[in-house]
Amino acid sequence: MRWTLWAPLLLFAFFLGLAGYQLSQPKEQFIHSTMIGKPLPAFNLEPASSTRPGVSLADFKDGKPKLLNIWASWCLPCIAEAPQLEALKEAGVEIIGVAIRDRPEDVDRFLEMHGNPYTRIGADDISAIQLEIGSSGVPETFVIDGQGIIRHQHIGDVRAGDVPELLARLQEAAQ
Repeated sequence: MRWTLWAPLLLFAFFLGLAGYQLSQPKEQFIHSTMIGKPLPAFNLEPASSTRPGVSLADFKDGKPKLLNIWASWCLPCIAEAPQLEALKEAGVEIIGVAIRDRPEDVDRFLEMHGNPYTRIGADDISAIQLEIGSSGVPETFVIDGQGIIRHQHIGDVRAGDVPELLARLQEAAQ
């Protein structure tokens, strides 16, 4: 009968030890996307901005790798990544944007305030393309090869330290 008094305490100690062990394990920085190696779905998005044309699957099938940036004018991390996208543009990278649940006037205002690294910007008003390509939020950036195949997924805002990695992934996608 005495062991029944100790059982809850031992069970609690076991779970506490298990939680401590899990917290002490190194965090995995890379999220394995199930979309890597798969083609972009067929789509045709209307322009999200008055200054850039819309986006379709055909824009990714011209033989040149590109970045596909999922973003929104209401997204604070999208503001933080704007200088890095400009740096990528200056390095000769073509960046195509998809604005999620946004209004053209808000997109134009964002681009005026934070720069416009995009050659095209499509409007994904119901997040259909975003969800089809495995994007779970904004911002996210994908490396797409010249045949429209997803080669890399960068989750979160692009930071200065991510620029060399994205350039390397684009180089790999060009081969």
